[in-house]
Amino acid sequence: MTSNLIDPIVAIATAPGRGGIGVVRVSGPSLGPFIFSLLGKNLLPRHAHYLSFPDENNQPIDQGLAIFFKHPHSYTGEDVLELQGHGGPAVLQQLLKRCLTVGETYGMRLATPGEFTQRAFLNDKIDLAQAEAVADLIDASSEAAARAAVSSLSGEFSRRINTLSSSIVQLRMLVEATLDFPEEEIEFLEKYQARQKLNTMLSDLENIISQSRQGMVLREGLHVVLAGVPNVGKSSLLNALAGQDLAIVTDIAGTTRDKVSQIIHLHGVPITIIDTAGLRETTDTIESIGISRSWAEIANADVVLHLMDATQPNSQLDEKIELHRSRQSIVLQVFNKQDLACYLSIIPDQAIRISAKTGAGLDTLQSKLLEIAGWNPGQESPWLARQRHIDSLEQSRMHLLLAQDHAAENDRVLDLFAEELRLAHESLGQITGKMSPDDLLGEIFSRFCIGK
Repeated sequence: MTSNLIDPIVAIATAPGRGGIGVVRVSGPSLGPFIFSLLGKNLLPRHAHYLSFPDENNQPIDQGLAIFFKHPHSYTGEDVLELQGHGGPAVLQQLLKRCLTVGETYGMRLATPGEFTQRAFLNDKIDLAQAEAVADLIDASSEAAARAAVSSLSGEFSRRINTLSSSIVQLRMLVEATLDFPEEEIEFLEKYQARQKLNTMLSDLENIISQSRQGMVLREGLHVVLAGVPNVGKSSLLNALAGQDLAIVTDIAGTTRDKVSQIIHLHGVPITIIDTAGLRETTDTIESIGISRSWAEIANADVVLHLMDATQPNSQLDEKIELHRSRQSIVLQVFNKQDLACYLSIIPDQAIRISAKTGAGLDTLQSKLLEIAGWNPGQESPWLARQRHIDSLEQSRMHLLLAQDHAAENDRVLDLFAEELRLAHESLGQITGKMSPDDLLGEIFSRFCIGK
């Protein structure tokens, strides 16, 4: 550890605003003297002490519970003090200030974002995947995402990664023990069933990748933009998908002048729906600004729903949308007002037909969005995953496949075989943090909230 990660740290651990309870958390290598200076008494570890929190004049700032967790039996692996009082912002700020004043003698400072969890990781209380799960649990926007985050936090994802890593290490040890005896290389592959073991590892890895992709869908979701000319029913579709009247709906063209967004959940998958201003030529300055923002949203979308009126089909915007969308995005043609259309035969077969008014076709549209997201309703992920996890898993698979190729050769392959096993193992180690560069750790923990 560097010196700044040994300093005692303090922060308000509860969310900003008013609440019934507020928590100030302190962590450091040895908090006994600080606690006595702050509270005027020593605390028994893991006991809740009801007392006053005094100021510099020994007048109470607040009354509440003080709980001391002695290292290593704490969240961070260091000594931890939690002061649980009333959740008023003014009270908590006074208590925080008092901790910093008393703690100045001991080198105490404000915690940086995620520093409590970072110390838990550095002190081997949790691995990197579990640390990320802390942030994911806080940010979870659905019950399914919360369940998956809790599973990650409990170590389910890490256990699967560690089990596979152990299998790779065992095979690698056998290989490297044979490298000094080149005449035994071919016999080794047969004697220790190296090829079969490698096939089993690849099968296990494929299963982990599949479940992790589901977990990433639960975490990331989709960014969906509704685009089209005025009065095709974009706002009506947003309201229908959200199940509430979020956007104003009228027959007047140009009613929507700025984006309106709402997050909905389909099978626990977060879908952010953006309703945009109708795309047309206009001399209205305010509406023009809204249309410019519409094109900007289209450029950042995962999915663009090009909404058209089924009673008067018009695909003139298709080419413009194609020019503005990102290369990764998908454009779906959606024809609204099918309950009014009397000549649906001219609508392309691949288009989705709906009625935002009656709800017809919305199930088909929702299923298509889940399909694009990569969601498999029959396979709920037991953990949440991030893009960096998928990247590391894919790297590991690539190296195992290369090892498989070397194992299929007939001449002097074990050194190359062993090297690919090593690289596959290192790729998996980046997920749990056993082999992670410092800049990656800084990026991950900087996204946490202060106090966690």
